[in-house]
Amino acid sequence: MPGPMGGGPMRKGSKKEQEKAKDFKGTTKKLIKRYLTKYKIQLILVFIFSIASTIFTIVGPKISGNATTEIFNGLVSKISGGAGVNFENIAHILITLFILYIISTVFSAIQGILMTHVSQKAAYKMRNDLSAKINKLPMRYFDTKTNGEVLSIITNDIDTVQSNLSESITEIIRAICTVVGILIMMLSISPVMTLIALIVVPISTVFVSIIVKKSQKYFKAQQDYLGHVNGIVEETYGGHNIVKAFNGEEKVTAQFNKENQELYNSGWKSQFLSGLMFPVMNFISNVSYVLVAIVGGYYAIRGQITVGNIQSFIQYSKQFNQPITQIAQISSTLQAMIAAAERIFEFLDEEEEIQEIENSKSIEDLNGKIKFDHVKFGYDKDNIIINDFSAEVKDGQKIAIVGPTGAGKTTMVKLLMRFYDINEGAIYIDGNNTKDFNRGDIRKMFGMVLQDTWLFGGTIKDNIKYGNEDATDTEVIEAAKAAHVHHFIKTLPNGYDMVLNEETTNISAGQKQLLTIARVILADPKILILDEATSSIDTRTEIEIQKAMDNLMKGRTSFIIAHRLSTIKNADLILVMEHGDIVEQGTHDELLEREGAYARLYNSQFEGCDDEAS
Repeated sequence: MPGPMGGGPMRKGSKKEQEKAKDFKGTTKKLIKRYLTKYKIQLILVFIFSIASTIFTIVGPKISGNATTEIFNGLVSKISGGAGVNFENIAHILITLFILYIISTVFSAIQGILMTHVSQKAAYKMRNDLSAKINKLPMRYFDTKTNGEVLSIITNDIDTVQSNLSESITEIIRAICTVVGILIMMLSISPVMTLIALIVVPISTVFVSIIVKKSQKYFKAQQDYLGHVNGIVEETYGGHNIVKAFNGEEKVTAQFNKENQELYNSGWKSQFLSGLMFPVMNFISNVSYVLVAIVGGYYAIRGQITVGNIQSFIQYSKQFNQPITQIAQISSTLQAMIAAAERIFEFLDEEEEIQEIENSKSIEDLNGKIKFDHVKFGYDKDNIIINDFSAEVKDGQKIAIVGPTGAGKTTMVKLLMRFYDINEGAIYIDGNNTKDFNRGDIRKMFGMVLQDTWLFGGTIKDNIKYGNEDATDTEVIEAAKAAHVHHFIKTLPNGYDMVLNEETTNISAGQKQLLTIARVILADPKILILDEATSSIDTRTEIEIQKAMDNLMKGRTSFIIAHRLSTIKNADLILVMEHGDIVEQGTHDELLEREGAYARLYNSQFEGCDDEAS
């Protein structure tokens, strides 16, 4: 299901500096045990086909060298008055070479298909495990993580593991086999020439390490400033209206130009230094080729080596550095893959919330009588925000919870639905402790309308049916009418079948709120929770919604969290909260007569209205 609509822009992380796993060995074992062991036959076949493909490729230059030797000897023979070039032998050599390359290609294709299958299956199981895990994690976990961090694990980290798993294993097998195989072939041709060719490796390594050390700080600066530039662009376009409203274009442009200049400075330095690596390595390699050619020519004159072998050796020496470079790159890629796998396993190993208990009670005969008995709670044990909350709510009552920001109003509702477990005290529904029910069962009793609307990418009908998938089209329409959104839906293209997505611009925040209200009406819950439910709705629509809500709340226990006190005048009980405690409770008229905290809140709102009117 696509993600929610109506939120702010998602922040894309900039490319990070290469990460390293904290426990490379342990995480690798865990990855193999959890996700690769069941595919050991496929992995063995991948290993065999990779080696076979590499061997057939390595043998190629030696055989093609035989063809060169045959041509050279034929030409010498022709000059000397002999039979000349034996094209039949050359044809046999070339046909053999062609067959070897075809076999190598087929083996390579087979191992690629097998490894892709294994990596995709492993990623598929990872996604399933993460999807199952995310629904079992306590809300406390998400309080310590941003949405971006969680999304990054589910998307970026799994993609990193899948793509690197598919490529790295076969590449590292091929690279190791290539290095060993080429070294054997070179030694079989000439140990002295092999020694000359191998001198290139440490010299190249020294030069590359010097360049990498110099360029690393610039690459880090480049990624840092790239993140800054991306952040400025995202914030500017995300808050484009605000920038325009406050004439902040020049300030934003100046800030962007400064960061962009820093990005340019670090970027060209890093790219310049990294660009030096290949010319330097090519120069060193070319010097070795010259030395190999001189020594090879000398041996050829003395009859110790054939011309074809010189050609084969030069081909091998050119190929020798490539797998060594690949191994260095693959080691970096493997670090990134294991670091990503490490984050995935950390997520999967998080302590789960207990969803079901043995001998749990049924919610079938419950109505909605609720009692808060000396509830104490804090998101952090060292920071208690609900100190001693006690209240009794009769079945079918409409309860309003009011108080200043941070008083603990929304927290009480979250505790009621067991999004969090309380530190001390108890919450009872019809005399039953909420801890005696399965969490999922408890939440079936509630219907919520929050200040922040949540609609997923789908049809309007599907969004309304989210809490009651078995509802008929007639019931959906009746719920929409009760929420006073039916007429608006009929004016939209395709009506109830219109698909909502991020590009949908003809639905206002208030209309989205009405759709969420229709969703709760259709769910027909026993207990209602309205958390600033009419905050995005104009006054005229609010009056209509209030009437619909009054009808909906009849016979149901309802909790209303509101800042606009005019909307809760007819509540059966108003709980006034300050600093996590109930400081007053009663009806609207009773609380006004006391001239306490509620009266101060109420009068402050209407004094502001009077001042504006005057």
